[in-house]
Amino acid sequence: MSETLSEVEQLKLFQTTIHDIRAKMAQVIVGQSECVEEIILGLITGGHVLIEGVPGLAKTTMVSTLAEVLQLQYQRIQFTPDLMPADILGSEILEENKATGQRSLRFEKGPIFTQILLADEINRTPPKTQAALLQAMQEKFVSVAGQGFKLPEPFIVFATQNPIENEGTYPLPEAQLDRFMLKVVVQYPNLEEERRIAPISPRERLKKPDPVTHQMNWGDCYRLIEQMPLSETVVHAAVNLVRASRPEVAEADQVIKENIRWGAGPRASQYLLQAIRGLAAMRGESTPTIEHLKAVAKPILRHRIIPSFSAEARHFYSEDAIDHLVKKYL
Repeated sequence: MSETLSEVEQLKLFQTTIHDIRAKMAQVIVGQSECVEEIILGLITGGHVLIEGVPGLAKTTMVSTLAEVLQLQYQRIQFTPDLMPADILGSEILEENKATGQRSLRFEKGPIFTQILLADEINRTPPKTQAALLQAMQEKFVSVAGQGFKLPEPFIVFATQNPIENEGTYPLPEAQLDRFMLKVVVQYPNLEEERRIAPISPRERLKKPDPVTHQMNWGDCYRLIEQMPLSETVVHAAVNLVRASRPEVAEADQVIKENIRWGAGPRASQYLLQAIRGLAAMRGESTPTIEHLKAVAKPILRHRIIPSFSAEARHFYSEDAIDHLVKKYL
């Protein structure tokens, strides 16, 4: 996107590029249009994404395909119980100059030095290693042995986790979950999509998608989204929605007080407004609205609102609370 273009022209070009990305991803991914939209939203707004779903729903394939379509650097780390922080960040290696015999330390960069990082099954590695990754996510900077290294732009972490296995896992604490802008829940395909998937052989599914015709300028992309105006009505609605999720505040109603243990923090309001700007830009619209807020409420809030144990026993979950809040406040 060029600065010589008007705002309307930039939005139109941006929307065309997003449409192209989705079309190219559809060459590999069958269905899952909502999930694809949400992971693209995370990428264009610079937010990290947690992806949850049972095995076999193309979580990994969605992320690798996005990187291939945009021709971005891509690394995948399979998280295991014995994974150490140095396996992610990198480590110093002792080298010897054969001519002089002089020894020196050289920093060997780890897989985190990439643009798209897939942290596969992040809940299978201990908290020490999770914390090393999450610190880099927050600061977009790595410090090793007194040296600082800036991570590339864009630097987005897509972390996956399996919701049906608990043995041998280390669930992310709420404070660390809050580092993820979006939580994407991948559902089973519908009947028609599964009929299209079933005849595809594993060999055929390895085909590579075509790259997009217009390469993204990430600095321009972020500026375009951040400069989108927000009305006071939308800002107040986002803040009211988040505050009403907290059982201890005056704005909370009886449903929230009875069923929610922890509500969303201030970062949720920031991410809601960031997400609606990105969603409006993806749709070629110059001003975010309440409808955009409704569309992003679940992926932004579902991992930030924690139901009580008794609520879960009654099958009342965070998404039920979000549905209630959206209906009441939006």
